Amino acid sequence: MAPPSFTLGIEEEYLLVDLRTRDIVPAPPEEMLAACQAIAPEQVHPEFLRCQIEVGTKVCATLAEARADLARLRGTICEVGSRYGLAPIAASTHPFATWAPLQHTDRDRYNMLARDMGAPARRLMICGMHVHVGIEDADLRIDLMNQARYFLPHLLSLSTSSPFWQGHDTGLKSYRLAVWREMPRTGIPEHFQSYGEFRQQLQMLIDAGVIEDGTKLWWDLRPSWRFPTLEMRISDVCTRLDDAVSVAALFACLLRMLWRLRTLNQTWRPYRNLLIEENRWRAQRYGFGDGLVDYGRGAVVPYSELLEEILAHTAEDAEALGCANALANARDIVRRGTSADRQRAVRLDALAAGASEEEAYQAVVDWLIQETRHGLDS
Repeated sequence: MAPPSFTLGIEEEYLLVDLRTRDIVPAPPEEMLAACQAIAPEQVHPEFLRCQIEVGTKVCATLAEARADLARLRGTICEVGSRYGLAPIAASTHPFATWAPLQHTDRDRYNMLARDMGAPARRLMICGMHVHVGIEDADLRIDLMNQARYFLPHLLSLSTSSPFWQGHDTGLKSYRLAVWREMPRTGIPEHFQSYGEFRQQLQMLIDAGVIEDGTKLWWDLRPSWRFPTLEMRISDVCTRLDDAVSVAALFACLLRMLWRLRTLNQTWRPYRNLLIEENRWRAQRYGFGDGLVDYGRGAVVPYSELLEEILAHTAEDAEALGCANALANARDIVRRGTSADRQRAVRLDALAAGASEEEAYQAVVDWLIQETRHGLDS
């Protein structure tokens, strides 16, 4: 079997806010999307809700190339949006906006989604980040998916950016997952023996007429239907560019580490979804703040300790893929907190300074606007 290419592609979704009110813009001008698409053809797209916009990097051979392309795309949305008094925020929920008045994009795919899903679709005022890693062999994609499921909570913990929902602190670091879980075919994927078994099960759903194709499998990790990639979908969208790059790099290095073990006739110990889902919940609820279960030890272990173990396991792979600096930044995320941690701190600081609740949440939006731009010029 030829080694995988381990190419990278990163997709991010942003919410568009009014620079004056800091609220979500239900219907941004169509000219804005057209202007962004003129600058970055085929890389900027509408999303389900009109208040959202999605960007996707090119297929990148290196992490440095992916970072540069993602920075260019973020910068494009920021610059064009400012012409219309708007700004993107790279956060998986808006601190205080309400979903009821929002409109979905008038396209066949989205009209069908709104019709089929009802209220759960209309509540999708959430954004995520998807990372594609090139794994050309189909059976290898399934094998690596089976093993990489274990690490999905660890990736989520580093990316949380959705603590607030409609002007309330939810108590969760990733409330996005709670909203997303109302949709079918989400969560941790099942274990499959081969790509053939996966396609057989998928074809049963297609033949029954309940889905059109594999794009309607919305798992946290899936074999892409359109590309020869394994696509990680569990993470919140990271507010800082370099945090997004770190999460993407860690995912790629984990896959290379698992592939490398396979060449030595070794494999990561498989775990049932029951156990992985428990860590998924802990990451959703606490981020990295209260640790994850190490099932080898049978105990909850501080996330910083688990991260050091992962970085040690993937050190060789980080060097091979040019990801060493990006993985080192993961330690910095743990030190200073994710976007969710820092959003909460901004709100509490504003309240302590005498701001009203409304003003405190507006301060969070102002912080998100600035942090979304952080690192774009470096």
